[in-house]
Amino acid sequence: MTTDLWYDLLGCLDLTAVDEHTYEGRSQHLEYRRLFGGQLLAQFARAASRSVADKELKSLHTQFLREGRTGEPVVYETDVPQQGRTFATVRLVARQEHGVIAVADASLHVWEEGPQRQTCDPPAALPGPERRAEHGLLPWESRAATDLDTEKAELPVHELWTRIPEASRAAAPALLSYATDLTPIGTALRPVAGVTQADSGTVFVSAVTSHTVWFHRPLDTGRWLLLRQHSPLAAHGRCFGRGDVLTEEGLLLASFAQEALLRFV
Repeated sequence: MTTDLWYDLLGCLDLTAVDEHTYEGRSQHLEYRRLFGGQLLAQFARAASRSVADKELKSLHTQFLREGRTGEPVVYETDVPQQGRTFATVRLVARQEHGVIAVADASLHVWEEGPQRQTCDPPAALPGPERRAEHGLLPWESRAATDLDTEKAELPVHELWTRIPEASRAAAPALLSYATDLTPIGTALRPVAGVTQADSGTVFVSAVTSHTVWFHRPLDTGRWLLLRQHSPLAAHGRCFGRGDVLTEEGLLLASFAQEALLRFV
């Protein structure tokens, strides 16, 4: 685990209440050309949860409107247009000095008892430590049986095992949201021979335009989770990907989907 990056990320999730409906979060200290979208997802998740304290995050749909600036805090304005006994909705706006950079809609729900069913393939075995996957923006251990970046044309699928360190239940949805933003574009690039994410800015340009996470079951950190991803489409300067988050035992915890700009120069 990259300790400094981990505590830096946790610090970003400790939002400051400006007033009853507004929060401010500092930005990560990253050597990155723009504000990482995963930070916005994580802070949106925290702001939504703090706006409706008696319910759990069920879904978060985010649209990225313009590039965020690193080293500058983000202000989150919240509105709760609906709150009932079991469901609530929060609308959020993220601002920096140059204007609105993202908007989000969050849905929250009180966990209920009832019949359970799921239909998805069980995960393959967790890869060994020799299959460690290095992702500079993830401050915890990850593994993958296949490489995300490959010079050969491969199928647009990728399975990333990741183990978020133990954190509070309140922070867990935000941390998972952060992790889901990192590899969908790389998955979409796998069928393109001779191109990897290292070619960003020269061979192609990319930027996430929208990202959604659905939380199906309560989430605990400190365990291995599989992010199983598939990109069924790249067309018209965009790519689309979706994924599921499963435990080692095959329990489906969450799902996510992402659309991004993918324009070849």
